[in-house]
Amino acid sequence: MKKLFLFALALSVIIAGCKQKSSESTENKITEKSPIDSLSKQEITETRITPETLWKFGRVSDAQLSPDGKTVIYNVTYYDIKKNKGFTDIFSVSTDGGEPKKITDFGGHENNIRWSADGKSIYFLATESGSSQIWKMNADGSNQKQVSFIDGDLNGFELAPSGNNLFYIKDVKLEQTPQEKYSDLPNSNVMIITDLMYRHWNNWSDYSYSHVFLTKVENDKIEAGKDILENEHYDSPLSPYFDNAEISWSSDGKYIAYTCKKLSGKEYAISTNSDIYIYDIEKGITENITVGMLGYDKNPVFSNNGKYIAWQSMETPGYESDKDRLFVMNLETKERRYLTENFDQNAVSYCWTNNDSEILFVSGTKATEQIYKINIETAEITQITKGVHDYNSVSNAAGVIIGEKMSMSMATEIFKIDEATGNETQLTFTNKHIYDKVQMGKVEERWVKTTDGKQMLTWLILPPNFDSTKKYPALLYCQGGPQSTVSQFFSYRWNFQIMAANDYVIIAPNRRGLPSFGQEWNAQISGDYGGQNMKDYLSATDELKKEPFIDENRLGAVGASYGGFSVFWLAGHHEKRFKAFIAHCGMFNLESQYAATEEMFFVNHDLGGAYWEKNNAIAQKSYSNSPHKFVQNWDTPIMMITGGYDFRIPYTE
Repeated sequence: MKKLFLFALALSVIIAGCKQKSSESTENKITEKSPIDSLSKQEITETRITPETLWKFGRVSDAQLSPDGKTVIYNVTYYDIKKNKGFTDIFSVSTDGGEPKKITDFGGHENNIRWSADGKSIYFLATESGSSQIWKMNADGSNQKQVSFIDGDLNGFELAPSGNNLFYIKDVKLEQTPQEKYSDLPNSNVMIITDLMYRHWNNWSDYSYSHVFLTKVENDKIEAGKDILENEHYDSPLSPYFDNAEISWSSDGKYIAYTCKKLSGKEYAISTNSDIYIYDIEKGITENITVGMLGYDKNPVFSNNGKYIAWQSMETPGYESDKDRLFVMNLETKERRYLTENFDQNAVSYCWTNNDSEILFVSGTKATEQIYKINIETAEITQITKGVHDYNSVSNAAGVIIGEKMSMSMATEIFKIDEATGNETQLTFTNKHIYDKVQMGKVEERWVKTTDGKQMLTWLILPPNFDSTKKYPALLYCQGGPQSTVSQFFSYRWNFQIMAANDYVIIAPNRRGLPSFGQEWNAQISGDYGGQNMKDYLSATDELKKEPFIDENRLGAVGASYGGFSVFWLAGHHEKRFKAFIAHCGMFNLESQYAATEEMFFVNHDLGGAYWEKNNAIAQKSYSNSPHKFVQNWDTPIMMITGGYDFRIPYTE
């Protein structure tokens, strides 16, 4: 239920207003920092972050550590408002520190960056020749050249750790369009729909599927390869994210493990049963290693010695926000082990240590995301990092650990982490020139007692130059998901610092249903929309509005997706607490939402079933709490924002 980030600028302006080359090769054209990320004189003078400032941030992603652990390559994406486009370049930095170096400057998006096994070359995707193809360059950025010449666009690729094998990801058209079925109507503008799912997330079915192709790198040429899912009407990686992490190589380059949900139509729409498949390159056969595991199974990672494979698994069928459990299988004996059975949080973004004795992973704790390690033999878990921040990823090579880290006051940057001490060394300072000129609001941690006697962590974001003797308006932030932590994220859509820069105090509760506080807290929201989680919001509001610096006569509530549902629901129940609401892509009518949404497994689990199931007590409770049934109580201005391509929550809902 997460939405596109394009809402960022619109919301930011609203909040502010509330306050009064050749295809074969190309030269390595390196330029200094682009003027589009430079602050204006007005921005420097005012020292507060604005929507325009936010568009000037460099967005760091996809950090890749060299095999010898000495260099990190990574992407930085910038946006040019005047040209109405973005572009992504590749940078490198030493893990010993120093000035990062920009090593590509094509003017488009160079992404999917990968090291060669010997660390001497870098491969990446670029559209310089007119389609998305694989390019190669030396580690210093020199000698850039296109090495794949495959029809159509490539969506991703991964090099085998050894040998010259490579797989790439490409869409394959497997079904006829209406125009192809009926050749006498070539100009008809129709879709013929006979089953679910005919659209997903923000795209209609295009009669194509994402497939994995096996090929080789020979003499700097990559030719069209073998489709290992030939004629299969399934996606790998899974729609809608199409994440490369769902596919991986064995260390010897003899096997490919991939994630796939081999279901179709209605069965696909009501199920989360994806599986891990291992493709034997020599024999050309495929094995499903997660038979009988009926929730999401994805993101396989082979151990370095090739004896084991790890993956994340959800237990409950149809429950997309179930605990992400870490499993390991012995590939010889086929024995499965549930490693994180005694760990009450998720385990994601994992990698094996060099000697395969441990797995590093990221997990949430008390609304932060930290790096952990687990011993494969004993299942003992050790937290490595601590602090008020979110790690988005972790990787290691040659004993060096790096991660991508952010906070509510800092966009993503790359850090090196000492495994023994947890000490962190910042390697990139992409937006330092902005932080040096812009003041961020202080972020405080508060614990609020809920109506059922529990303690709830609530972030309080204060305006820059906060003065405790003044009175400030406050905004209650309602999170979407509905199971998505209000952690230390730096958002380009819901940016708390922009709200605070306009002299608002932000109240951001981790209400019931948000991860990192254990599975009981996380699961409680399912079947209880409009229930305890709404009481949690009101508890946070009522407690924090007592602060002498909050003007209780100027309170607002904002949110998207389930946060939009929350705003709609509060509008009918707030008892004069709030003076304004903003609901973005929120669920308004749960009955029509059930009929219109695409992922039926979600509404079946979270709402308990269909609205016509009159004997289903959980479902009837859910629909009785639909916001549209309380419109007669609305007495406060509410702004509604929605999108025509949001098929999770269609604009009519």
